[in-house]
Amino acid sequence: MVQEIDVVVIGMGVGGEHVAERLAEEGLDVVGVEAELVGGECPYWACIPSKMMIRGGNLLAEARRIPGMAGQAQVTPDFAPVASRIREEATDDWNDQVAVDRFTGKGGQFVRGRARLAGPKRVEIDGREFTARRGVVIATGSRPQIPPVPGLDAVPYWTNREAIAVKDSLRSLMVLGGGAVGVELAQAFARFGTAVTVVEAAERLLPAEEPETSALLADVLGAEGITVRTGAQANRARHDGDTFILTLEGGEELTAERLLVATGRRAGLAGLGLGTVGLDPDARALHVDEQLRAAPGLWGVGDVTGRGAFTHVAMYQAEIAVRAILGQPGPGADYRALPRVTFTDPEVGSVGLTEARAREKGLRVRTGTAQVPSSARGWIHKAGNEGLIKLVEDVDRGVLVGATSAGPMGGEVLYGLVVAVQGEVPVDRLRHMMYAYPTFHRAVEDALTALRSS
Repeated sequence: MVQEIDVVVIGMGVGGEHVAERLAEEGLDVVGVEAELVGGECPYWACIPSKMMIRGGNLLAEARRIPGMAGQAQVTPDFAPVASRIREEATDDWNDQVAVDRFTGKGGQFVRGRARLAGPKRVEIDGREFTARRGVVIATGSRPQIPPVPGLDAVPYWTNREAIAVKDSLRSLMVLGGGAVGVELAQAFARFGTAVTVVEAAERLLPAEEPETSALLADVLGAEGITVRTGAQANRARHDGDTFILTLEGGEELTAERLLVATGRRAGLAGLGLGTVGLDPDARALHVDEQLRAAPGLWGVGDVTGRGAFTHVAMYQAEIAVRAILGQPGPGADYRALPRVTFTDPEVGSVGLTEARAREKGLRVRTGTAQVPSSARGWIHKAGNEGLIKLVEDVDRGVLVGATSAGPMGGEVLYGLVVAVQGEVPVDRLRHMMYAYPTFHRAVEDALTALRSS
């Protein structure tokens, strides 16, 4: 028996959930399908619980900065309150009933299961079939990308999910991958007393960011006792029952109580039946236009589109898809000022193009960099003031095409830089603004001065 409805949303992570709820609020007959937890990776295993871990670690770090600044402090780490907060406040012990009820309370129909396309506007879910009058939205997120290290598939490694669910601090941890997830969790665990080693195959941490940022973060992590191995290729992994052993190219062996694999993510498109609607079933991402259409009557939002595994991208795309499905006017997707933040201490916020990426695109580039410790607020802040501002200007147009804000509250300082890149505010106009004193964002003015002299 085939049930006819208006829209089927496959995948109820943050993007799919937003689409499904908004369309239900508009009075459409919506079926939302999720095989795991409504809300997806972000509230249960990523953004929110990881930031709770980071918040706890940052509090410990701040307490350790008291000597020489405000007296004396004795710090005794205890991971139990963090683990409890993750279970009680963030995840409801990994129960999504509240999210399910929120959706159905708006008039949506929820189906727990795995869905696949069965043709244009047709979806099969564990033996049930739906036909969508308006169309289907694919929002199946992403999965950890596991590198082809010999032996890795035979050992009980962790991904971010197991790391987030831990109840006690660890003696030692190896992190395979020096991207955002790897360095965030590495620093958080280290601040609770874990001996941490980060292994990154690329020549620097955060390889997608500016090299100055990579060097800054490597210095900070090293000063906190974290071993950072960049340009280190893992050749074999094994587990003897108590210890993980990672063999590097050249024969060196690293050991730890646990191994966390954080080497990126891949779009969750497997088994979706894309071939039934004329799309490549083996594609690495779902190609969509600026209105998020992948095919007639088919939209995609979130990680599956390959535009970055960020909650804010999924939410941004979701609203555009909602307008498109409802036939409402509105601008299409624009990724020129895509912001991203790595929530280490210092925070690393960036927007738009790096210097290298801008040059690759053939732009004539000028850059300006300022050091946060040299700014008035950085000097006042003193302990924990590491950071920098870097601006990337398209010289021919006289506008910023990229920027980095690393430092205390670097992600918050980023906001003004995102506006500048998105709005294509002329650099000369930015130079003649007033920057509140003494703030961290005032270092942007110093970077603009350096930009003029470069």
